[in-house]
Amino acid sequence: MILITGGAGYIGSHTLIDLAEITTEELLSVDNFENSSAATFDRIAAICKKKVDNTEIDLTDLQKTTEVFQKNKITAIIHFAAHKAVGDSVEQPLKYYHNNIQSLVNLLQCCEEFKVNNFIFSSSCTVYGQPEVLPVDESSPILPAESPYGNTKQIGEEIIKDFCTANPSFNAIALRYFNPVGAHISGLNGELPTGVPSNLVPFITQTGIGIRAQLTVFGADYNTRDGSCVRDYIHVSDIAHAHTLALNRVQNNDNKEQFEVFNLGSGNGTTVLEAIKAFEKVSGVALNYKIGPRRGGDIEQVYSDSTKAKDELGWETKFNLDEMMSSAWKWELQLKAEREKI
Repeated sequence: MILITGGAGYIGSHTLIDLAEITTEELLSVDNFENSSAATFDRIAAICKKKVDNTEIDLTDLQKTTEVFQKNKITAIIHFAAHKAVGDSVEQPLKYYHNNIQSLVNLLQCCEEFKVNNFIFSSSCTVYGQPEVLPVDESSPILPAESPYGNTKQIGEEIIKDFCTANPSFNAIALRYFNPVGAHISGLNGELPTGVPSNLVPFITQTGIGIRAQLTVFGADYNTRDGSCVRDYIHVSDIAHAHTLALNRVQNNDNKEQFEVFNLGSGNGTTVLEAIKAFEKVSGVALNYKIGPRRGGDIEQVYSDSTKAKDELGWETKFNLDEMMSSAWKWELQLKAEREKI
């Protein structure tokens, strides 16, 4: 059985879909629905015709986490569950350190007790801080994190690395992804933040559909081609498939080291304003946006060299920026249609 933590979340749910279409192994999700919805599992079932069970627990509770392992024969874990909003982490650092670190430690304690030796960790390009040289590859220096969220990913990787040293049979891969966007090509599953979105694309689509009155671009005075931040946007389904490939790698003992890291990005830097223009082109909707001040925790620019993932995992991106925006808009229109049925 493969355990997916945060299975109702954005990337977790798309990875469940990818796994369900490929593996014959039983899948189990744990998710406390703090920033997700139980309805996601109905969407997964509609897409892949396979029901995925979820256990609703908070992974910072060691006793309840242990019970999941006692009741199920878990052989591998893909760990997504974490708080992930950069700005929120700046305002509430203790919340992020408690949730993101304690949940990881609890899972690793259970791995040790129940002899689970295959582990995929949802990491982030935020571990690189503000890179001095672009594009970023896995040998790039780990600079001071620009936010508590980024720091939890740095610390998380260090914890896993130390755990590997103490447990020679344990194999782990950290996937450092850049900026996941878009939705499943069916339009039936996508990013569904609770409350005001902290990520750019759902805020774009919610503004386009009329849920949000206006989008604020946080800073247009950066040292970039149009003054707005540069990010490496990548389709969520491309990200999801990388987790399936990484899991196969450790399960088949194809890993070259106990702890490996891979960047997941398109290799293309896109500014916030360019992302807005791409959305306007594919949707035909003129977006109401304004330029605001910079936001704490944001880095100026980052994009990936993902050659290692291509060479070692056989992973490549399939979707371009227009397709990312088009799928995100299709998902937003689907949500509108569902609201109008109620």
